[in-house]
Amino acid sequence: MIHVKESSGRTGNATDLPEAFIRNDQFNFIKEQAGILVSGQATGNDAEVLNVLRHLAHEKVFKLFPQLTEEQKAVLNPLAKVKETAEAEAFLEQLQPYVIPFKTVTEQSLKKLFPKAKKLKGPKLEALDFKKLSYIAWTESSTLMYLVAEKDGRFEGIHGTMTRSHKKGVCTICNRHSEVGLFTAKTKSSGQDQFVKRGNYVCLDNETCNSNINGLERLNEFVERLQK
Repeated sequence: MIHVKESSGRTGNATDLPEAFIRNDQFNFIKEQAGILVSGQATGNDAEVLNVLRHLAHEKVFKLFPQLTEEQKAVLNPLAKVKETAEAEAFLEQLQPYVIPFKTVTEQSLKKLFPKAKKLKGPKLEALDFKKLSYIAWTESSTLMYLVAEKDGRFEGIHGTMTRSHKKGVCTICNRHSEVGLFTAKTKSSGQDQFVKRGNYVCLDNETCNSNINGLERLNEFVERLQK
């Protein structure tokens, strides 16, 4: 496993560096590609195969960012040279200043998002590392779960009950095999006043889930489906 140290900040002349442009899910994807290169180097010695791996990793990462500037390309280019774990960790550490933190959320904004929750406690915001989040989730009253995601610059919120499944399965949000629970929410049926329950298995540990997400498609679909 590749571990990433927290960066103490940017070095050099800050005016020469691009602004943050990498979302958490994109950083996780880049981390996966770095891991593939390290694994390929450790298990194979075919230079041609390794060159193909490096080319594919470089191409996949660049596709995440359709309009890269030359400065941003320079930040990502070292990926293609990664061979050892230490090189991967150093590369990922130097990406830290370019990771976009999750949009600032406050207790007031959460109360507005869930107006029917009169005694909303909310998560411990001061304990969250917003650079490592694609969504925020927390539980109240042991089983009531709230989830907040961001789409098109605004917050989207859903809530429901989380029931432990006491087993491992594939999470609907991050698509990884982990310890999951059944998240169930009530949604309106066909625009009528009747409600139906929709359930999905998701990671019990949202911190692990956030570290696994390598794209926002499933998260957005999950929130959209439960808002209908």
